[in-house]
Amino acid sequence: MAKMIPGKVIRDSFTMPLADYALIEILKRRCIGLGVAMKKSELLRAGLGALDRLPDEQLTEVVAAVESVKTGRPPGKKKKKKKRKKKHKKKANL
Repeated sequence: MAKMIPGKVIRDSFTMPLADYALIEILKRRCIGLGVAMKKSELLRAGLGALDRLPDEQLTEVVAAVESVKTGRPPGKKKKKKKRKKKHKKKANL
């Protein structure tokens, strides 16, 4: 696994199919049943560690089986831009 700087964390977001997202909850509950409480990020990091330990041939097979999804945010309500009030500059008294 790549060397990490202790204490440094990065916040990120990503898109995944609903079935994969549901699998996170299933695996979290499975871990709880085994006496290990896991957060989503910890579970995903454990998965990365497992992928990192795979030989190249197996890694290629596993990643090839992953469904490609369209990235970005799903369509929804667009936020209305707030109208800004113009600030009036005071004229200097001459």
